[in-house]
Amino acid sequence: MAVPVSPQPAVSPNLAPHQVIVRPLVTEKGMHRATRHNAYSFEVVPAATKADVRRAVEELFNVKVEKVAIQNRIGKARRSRVRRTSTKAWKKAIVTLKPESKINLF
Repeated sequence: MAVPVSPQPAVSPNLAPHQVIVRPLVTEKGMHRATRHNAYSFEVVPAATKADVRRAVEELFNVKVEKVAIQNRIGKARRSRVRRTSTKAWKKAIVTLKPESKINLF
């Protein structure tokens, strides 16, 4: 008789800070959020958790993080003639810093 196997919980690997953040997202909305609300957007690896992102931003930019919000962005459907594909799914992190901290992206 086979024993049912319970699914393993998702465990984030131990990622180094420079492996967590793929790139900063420099958009009009992101720059507005950065200047008004001190919140910065980053594309992060899909395996990263909020704790990984917090640790990476604090170590790489020498700032204090207040909160982290994560969004899983789904790929958009694309079409070329008769072929249907989609762009890849990715993970976005919006990091709000404490009032005394700032990141200079340029």
